[in-house]
Amino acid sequence: MAAPDTSFSFTIGARLEDRHGRAGVIETPHGRIATPAFIPVGTKATVKSVLPETMKEIGAQAVLANAYHLYLQPGPDIVDEAGGLAKFMNWHGPTFTDSGGFQVMSLGVGFKKVIAMEAVDVRSDDVIAKGKERLATVDDDGVTFRSHLDGSRHRFTPEVSMGIQHGLGADIMFAFDELTTLLNTREYQEKSVRRTHEWAQRCIDEHERLTVERAHHPYQALFAVIQGAQYEDLRRKACRDLEAIRGAAGTEFDGYGIGGALEKHNLGAIVGWCCDELPEHKPRHMLGISEPEDIFVAVENGADTFDCVNPSRVARNAAIYVAEGRFNIDTRRFRRDFTPIDDSCDCYTCANYTRAYIHHLFKAKEMLASTLCTIHNERFTIRLVDRIRDSIEGGYFDEFKEETLRVWKR
Repeated sequence: MAAPDTSFSFTIGARLEDRHGRAGVIETPHGRIATPAFIPVGTKATVKSVLPETMKEIGAQAVLANAYHLYLQPGPDIVDEAGGLAKFMNWHGPTFTDSGGFQVMSLGVGFKKVIAMEAVDVRSDDVIAKGKERLATVDDDGVTFRSHLDGSRHRFTPEVSMGIQHGLGADIMFAFDELTTLLNTREYQEKSVRRTHEWAQRCIDEHERLTVERAHHPYQALFAVIQGAQYEDLRRKACRDLEAIRGAAGTEFDGYGIGGALEKHNLGAIVGWCCDELPEHKPRHMLGISEPEDIFVAVENGADTFDCVNPSRVARNAAIYVAEGRFNIDTRRFRRDFTPIDDSCDCYTCANYTRAYIHHLFKAKEMLASTLCTIHNERFTIRLVDRIRDSIEGGYFDEFKEETLRVWKR
């Protein structure tokens, strides 16, 4: 069987001296992504409250949607019939889909949509967040979900996840994995890494089959996902084992996602361990980060792309990013502040609206508040990463990092 034309590649340009960080370009059937790059999250085929055209205007190079949520509504068959995710949502650029693996953790144990957690002394494998109900159960074959929409039961396996993601048609998709928490025991983390490895093999086999079956569609790149929590030996072994996986026709993973729960202060070390082991010529995606200090650490240690819901999620709760940190614009001190959110920002919101007006919108519970703040926060994050990329290419990354983080207060 002849290998398909992948229409996917990664080229490395400038590098950081003595570190894994680099700048490069990912080529996909729907366009290129200059890296490092922040990928905004459009969970249900939309970045909440913002037009896809606006996301393009603020510099987004790609968007990431959620396979689990789009499976429930409207269904991958409808997205496929529409011509794929990009065409369905009128997005003229590359797209990513996650695998549904995050819902193993978020629905299973009820934790919020963050991967960085605080260290704990007491560990248990019967973990569930306070006041939450378990909606997902994991076994070696896959995961059984109960829909958060209507309570109906659904079954995800590696093969099902691949079928859904092929139907969604994203340029980059992720192998089905099990995301654990830092509360889980070492024994369970070992079991989960083995399970994720077995699922990765099944994913690449199914991906290979579907790529041939759907050869009339643009090629979709498949990234493996690395688990192992905070354990160096598990992370390194997971990387080596995933890199060795091949499909029956010799298919390899096109890139790698660094996932899993981790202690924030260990982010750089964990990314570094993984990039020590991963093949240099393939892109690495860090799942779930967006705070400036985390972005610098991840990029420095080898992450090429990353995604997070945070810029849009906190915007809907009146939290605003500026160079000095984050503040809530719905507090009383902004009632008569007729200046832009950020004088140095080039976004549509800062060019046209004042803090006082946006404060009013939140107090009046007007939907426009979410739109204007999301535009600003997404632009802030995209622009920061663009400037980090420029600093790598220009040879002044360390100076830019020091200058940026000196004034940033979370």
